[in-house]
Amino acid sequence: MKVTIERAALLKAMSRAQAVLERKNTIPILANVLIEAEADRVSLRATDLDIEIIEQIPANAERPGAVTVAAHLLHEIVRKLPDGAQLDLSSDEATGRLDVVAGRSRFSLATLPREDFPVMASSEYTCSYSAPAPVLRRLFDKSKFAVSTEETRYYLNGVYLHVADEDGAKVLRAVATDGHRLARIDADLPAGAEAAPGVIVPRKTVGELRKLLEDDEAEIAISVSETKIRFSVDGLVLTSKVIDGAFPDYTRVIPTGNTRRMEVDAADFAAAVDRVATVSQERSRAVKLAMEQDKLSLSVNSPDAGSATEELVVAYPDEAMEIGFNAKYLLEIASQVDRENAVFLFNDPGDPTLVREGDDATAVYVVMPMRV
Repeated sequence: MKVTIERAALLKAMSRAQAVLERKNTIPILANVLIEAEADRVSLRATDLDIEIIEQIPANAERPGAVTVAAHLLHEIVRKLPDGAQLDLSSDEATGRLDVVAGRSRFSLATLPREDFPVMASSEYTCSYSAPAPVLRRLFDKSKFAVSTEETRYYLNGVYLHVADEDGAKVLRAVATDGHRLARIDADLPAGAEAAPGVIVPRKTVGELRKLLEDDEAEIAISVSETKIRFSVDGLVLTSKVIDGAFPDYTRVIPTGNTRRMEVDAADFAAAVDRVATVSQERSRAVKLAMEQDKLSLSVNSPDAGSATEELVVAYPDEAMEIGFNAKYLLEIASQVDRENAVFLFNDPGDPTLVREGDDATAVYVVMPMRV
């Protein structure tokens, strides 16, 4: 194999490829990226056996071929080369080396046999559709904060992407929960997605997918089966296994009878929660919300560090009540609110609280209270 590639194109592709790989693994070939050269392009493939990413970039292949090389090492080399550099990559099966030449820099890297590189088994996708990048970005960005990190509840370790009914219409819905908070985000159902099976997209896949959704003009092709999901855009394909498990019936924890309504400026609320929580050193810092006629008092009491209070003007016409929450959960939900105001719907101090973005019903959050 002998090929010439622009540094910028290779660096961008290598940064995506090496991010998929685990730093520590017991199978040496899984630390490598497969480089396949054809006439006018190079294909880079990386996998951790659960996620596979394939990206094609323009190149000039003098001699087609394929080689696998340590991904993190090649990425670091390309990253440290000067902007605008042209890289010549050539491999020799006899020596088992990949030579990387750029200007006066020359590297000779060890390779592993191309035949040993695992390729994710192809899947019979039951449904294919496409959606604009901003739509997918909103679905995943607004829900991923609520994904559980508890490995024992593996079925909560991802975002549940499925077709749902909302007010008589079909929507594409993303749901995530860790048992303490929940996010439910809806988007208009893309054409052709009606038969899409519901799948749990793993947390790591959601993180890698975010890098494919930067271009607001991009249209993302999505293919779904019971076991895999694939996202494709502009010569880039991300394929992932989905979590093998049943997502719980989240509709049962979304309260419908909460009538006490508080409307508050989302940015002011987040800043106030952040300030009063400063005095508490605990990870699960409890913030008490005390509401009375159009006034909210936030307070934190830490036996070790001291106490803090802050008042905000809010729209709250109901009877006085006090309720406590984990400060981190409040901040995460407030940071998702794109509109100016956040609407909190309460029932009793021991019941789940519903949070919405103004009058927008397509983004709904639930947070469990704490005793304070």
